[in-house]
Amino acid sequence: MKLLIEPPTWLGDAVMASGAIKALLDELRPEKRIVFGSFVATELLKEWFDEVIVIDKKHKFKQFMDFPKADIFISFRTSLYSKILGLKVKKSFYFDKNLSGHMVEKYSKYVNTIIGKNEVYSPVLPFEPKYFQKPTLGINPGATYGSAKRWYPEEFAKVANALGEKYDVIIFGGPGEEDIAKDIEKNLEISNYRNLCGKLSIKELCEHIGGLDLFITNDSGPMHIAAAYNVPIVAVFGPTNYKETSPWSSNYKIVTKDLECAPCMKRECPLGHHKCMKEIKAEDVLKAVKELV
Repeated sequence: MKLLIEPPTWLGDAVMASGAIKALLDELRPEKRIVFGSFVATELLKEWFDEVIVIDKKHKFKQFMDFPKADIFISFRTSLYSKILGLKVKKSFYFDKNLSGHMVEKYSKYVNTIIGKNEVYSPVLPFEPKYFQKPTLGINPGATYGSAKRWYPEEFAKVANALGEKYDVIIFGGPGEEDIAKDIEKNLEISNYRNLCGKLSIKELCEHIGGLDLFITNDSGPMHIAAAYNVPIVAVFGPTNYKETSPWSSNYKIVTKDLECAPCMKRECPLGHHKCMKEIKAEDVLKAVKELV
């Protein structure tokens, strides 16, 4: 039996779905495992698959025509393109966006309807954590979905300066977030830091984050990676819903102002003031760190 799985597009969602995807593979035990999706999602999960197909946005139609045959297609998305792909497969399943709960619970419920179980599948990643010789703090100022999710570089720098005596510091971030990381560097008063923004593969990102002693981050894919490794997390939330996308872990603190306009779920502040992030200060995050560790 050939099984084709399409994971969620975004890195964080793919992490939150990882346990459910692993449960599918373990339960169905296909002769051939094929994963199809975005670059970041397939890079995260490819260790578990025999064949990897990355979405080519410029040549989607040709890709559709050349698509491999499969017996079962399980999509963690709801797009029209995914449903069209499913027409080429004997049996297809599509994610139900109306499921309730945290995203990990939603992905678990979806998979349970396919394999007939009633379990919650915590995120699990196939990479071993890196070993650091000294206690190490990671800070992650980026957030792929939009600027509204990003706390301010100067505030991240204040936190790093305050904790630099206890921890070595690593600045994380993905391609396109280098300027944010450099803005943090400009405000650092410590020398025991490394800027790895844009320099790590998905595998290396997981390995580095997995070995940290503390992670301070926006709501982002790297936040969910840290949760999968049970790294202590202080997460700054503004416009997004922490009830659905908080770290799936018991080892975290959320810093948020819970404004009336939040969560707006917008890429940019629709009111133009961005108070949900501007009102959060380094002192708030440092207080959360003290309570956590």
